Amino acid sequence: MKSNLLMNFTVDKENKTVNIKREFDASLSNVWSAWTESEILDQWWAPAPFKSKTTVMEFKEGGKRLYAMVGPEGDERWSVFEYTSISPKTNFKHSTTFCDAEGNPNSIFGSSYWDLTFSEQGDLTVVDIAIRRDSFEELEKIIEMGFKEGITATMQSLDKIFEARK
Repeated sequence: MKSNLLMNFTVDKENKTVNIKREFDASLSNVWSAWTESEILDQWWAPAPFKSKTTVMEFKEGGKRLYAMVGPEGDERWSVFEYTSISPKTNFKHSTTFCDAEGNPNSIFGSSYWDLTFSEQGDLTVVDIAIRRDSFEELEKIIEMGFKEGITATMQSLDKIFEARK
């Protein structure tokens, strides 16, 4: 596995946005599938020791993914993605909202608005992610909760999946 894969994480306070640029040592098709198919997402979309469990997956404009991050003691932290725009193998956008197991929003945290762009660069695939919040205070809250560490560990889990497939 390439250990020098790019992982840039920056915070744009003025625009209430986190920007992540991440390289993967895999084809565009495989990276796209890993981000859009629940069978693969559930293998990596949670920082260890948590596991991801999807109960609804409708990857289409107007569709949603309802899933839980399940802790080692069985505690569940639910979220819902609501897909707003999809350009196959190029870009998709969704909101992410903490919720209960039925998808009812938890208003305490508000929503994140994700914009993911995929591109091939030689043998690598680059995913550019912009995650916007409604307020800087909300953005600070998720950063204080360990978002950078969690997303970094999660991306490393995806690297291991790609490495195992080689």
